[in-house]
Amino acid sequence: MPRVIDLSDSQVASLPEMVAGIAAAGFDPANEDSLGNAATWLRRLGNNRSFLGDLLVEELAQRHREDVLDSAYGPQVVMLAPPNGDFFIRAAMWPSNDEHMLRASGGTSFVYGLPHDHNFSFLTLGYFGPGYWSDYYEFDYEAVTGFRGEAVPSLRFVERSRLEEGKIQLYRAHVDVHAQIPADALSVSINVMHTTAVQPWFDQYRFDLDKGEIGAIVSPGPTDAFMRIAVGLGSDEALDLAHAFARRHPSDRLRLVCWDALAGREADPAARDALWREAEASGSRYVAVEARTRRGALVAA
Repeated sequence: MPRVIDLSDSQVASLPEMVAGIAAAGFDPANEDSLGNAATWLRRLGNNRSFLGDLLVEELAQRHREDVLDSAYGPQVVMLAPPNGDFFIRAAMWPSNDEHMLRASGGTSFVYGLPHDHNFSFLTLGYFGPGYWSDYYEFDYEAVTGFRGEAVPSLRFVERSRLEEGKIQLYRAHVDVHAQIPADALSVSINVMHTTAVQPWFDQYRFDLDKGEIGAIVSPGPTDAFMRIAVGLGSDEALDLAHAFARRHPSDRLRLVCWDALAGREADPAARDALWREAEASGSRYVAVEARTRRGALVAA
């Protein structure tokens, strides 16, 4: 389960002070000094009980201005500080079952009931309310290939707990898995997110807990979409690049995207089957299993 960081600090920090305090040392969750510094500044911001309300009121008051969207991250999440070197800061809202927004949008809109890991580490603080619940699991990332339906024997349940007000936790990339459960009342968390240039190439998984297996990869990168569009447009350069990436790109996920895009151009089932046969023999277990599944779907059709 996420590592609980128990520290006391009565100082109160503003958001700019927190950003400057973390930026001065950087944010490296694998380094204890760096982690401790970031957690301390998160604690100090958490002691500031008015900053978030003031910020939201100010944003609402400026709703007519175009730059109001600069701090938006989605309907659930508000960007508090944009990427700054190796971190950014956000706030997340967690509605309860009694909230109209949850009843209207459904739990999946707020990632409730979606067991997943993360391809990044982050610190989180329960800032307001009782906090969301989670069933926590751990698994061995290195022991899985990542294809849909792959058994994950290392996946083990740890406990059910919640992110209570004032609690700080470190979610560890590729270790901690959680299935979130709605908070008992509207709650807010503040996160310090770790970012790296290679992060998009590491996969994040959704798990099927009943079957103990991988349900899907849930971290497609922008390159995936660009490749699908380029292949769809059909220039010779795009098709050559897709074939090259499909055979030897370091990311198995992108290799599969390329095969998928190329197969999607083929109207003839026999031509698609030939492509997927080639994909099966391309040297990636992940691609081979997914290709076999797609060939099976062609036969069934």
